Amino acid sequence: MTGTAMSTKQPLILVPGLVCDGALWAHQRDGLADVAYCVVADVCRPDTMQDMAAEVLAKAPESFAIAGFSMGGYVALEVLRQAPHRVTRLALIDSGARADYPEQTANRKASIADCRAGRYAAVIDTMLPALLHPTRLTQPLADQVRAMAGRVGSECFVRRQLAIISRTDARDLLRAATIPVRIICGRVDRLTPLARSSQEVAEMTPDARLSIVEDSGHMLPLEHPQAATALMRDWMIYG
Repeated sequence: MTGTAMSTKQPLILVPGLVCDGALWAHQRDGLADVAYCVVADVCRPDTMQDMAAEVLAKAPESFAIAGFSMGGYVALEVLRQAPHRVTRLALIDSGARADYPEQTANRKASIADCRAGRYAAVIDTMLPALLHPTRLTQPLADQVRAMAGRVGSECFVRRQLAIISRTDARDLLRAATIPVRIICGRVDRLTPLARSSQEVAEMTPDARLSIVEDSGHMLPLEHPQAATALMRDWMIYG
């Protein structure tokens, strides 16, 4: 379907990231409403990636496009692993395909321990420099991220961290993918650096297109919502 305009709207499942809720996708839900039926996945109860994907699939239509941001990309890849015949196209935004590195797992376990000790707010503050472009740390956007994380809550955050630790390396899955895959990444993403994540995914995936947004950190859908929506519109229409 790449290169051919769509004549009808199709379902689009949007999967948020670790510290995000549906507010992450507000601009995209509005901006894509004429080409997609957008639904934000609720991924807060399971504590394994496999169960997260199974829960998404249990509520999904028979066929659908799926876009995942950061952790949401890991969920989307597991959805593709479990039900490849149901996924029509895939978008990975500031995400990657590898399993957790040992140092990442160690950092996640440390943040889980802090959360269980009542230090969730401090964990989020520590994460902010890795989430946002340096010029936006003192802007209202940082407070918006804190507010989202507050709504997500410590218990959901812990379950999501455990799920991320449990994820399976998905590079084999992408090498065999036959659907259009759009990879979108902020140039200054410190959490999932371009060369180690998005660029690697694009190079190994047969029908992939890589889009890089300048002057953006990890939180691209919030930092540059218009650019994210425009790129996702192009993906939904042309692949």
